[in-house]
Amino acid sequence: MKIIIRISFMLALVLGLSAGAQAQEYSTGVGFRGGAASGLTIKHFIQNDAAIEGILSTSFKYRGAVVTVLYEKHAQAFDARGLQWYYGLGGHIGFYDGHHYYKRGHDHYHDDNVFGLGIDGILGLEYYIRDIPFTIGADVKPYINIPRGGGFWDTALHVRYVF
Repeated sequence: MKIIIRISFMLALVLGLSAGAQAQEYSTGVGFRGGAASGLTIKHFIQNDAAIEGILSTSFKYRGAVVTVLYEKHAQAFDARGLQWYYGLGGHIGFYDGHHYYKRGHDHYHDDNVFGLGIDGILGLEYYIRDIPFTIGADVKPYINIPRGGGFWDTALHVRYVF
């Protein structure tokens, strides 16, 4: 009888602890990210709570292309089914075509092709729509360019088709 009680207790404990941990409901998502830097995004889960995200983006201000790769950790948000928050770190590499004034108010432009390399962070919230295979979300992605220095804030909304 003691063995049955112990097994029942262990089974109840394992099931109870695993009820709070929710696995991600999709493995890959492909979509569009719109913000200061807009472009294509793909996210693939490598574990139930960890994903790799790739972003190919451009911005109207800097005219160029940037590839960003991020490692993200996910967790359920606000006990709401399908709603997850995530955070992560990564890096970017890109090329920009700078076209700006030498000094403010002057008519002479400075053309500059810039190579960008840097470190990125991300903090976001994502909702999985069960009726249709899409996620919608918002994030803040601060980054630092190493060769030119300076830190920037990139906020965006995204929509992904998931499968």
